[in-house]
Amino acid sequence: MSTIKVRAKAKGDDVEVKTLVKHEMETGQRKNSKTGETIPAHFIEEVVFEHNDQAVMTAYWGPAVSKNPYMSFRFTGGAKGDMIKVSWRDNKGETDSVEAEIG
Repeated sequence: MSTIKVRAKAKGDDVEVKTLVKHEMETGQRKNSKTGETIPAHFIEEVVFEHNDQAVMTAYWGPAVSKNPYMSFRFTGGAKGDMIKVSWRDNKGETDSVEAEIG
């Protein structure tokens, strides 16, 4: 099951993309309330959005981004029926990606 939910909607050749990523986004500064030990940093570093195998947007994130981050942006050149791919990579090397059809 993917950690990414994506919706892309075309209006003319403008496409609005909305994503929600399920990820803990730990800063590395929080402590476990029971043990007092620091919870290790675990956060998304890069999110890439591709249309027709071309990156249309790349976001570089860090520990200051909130848990389960939401992101929205627009780009020009897409059409209904085209595919958009969203992928992320975190600081522990974990990855996920999903493709969605532009509606």
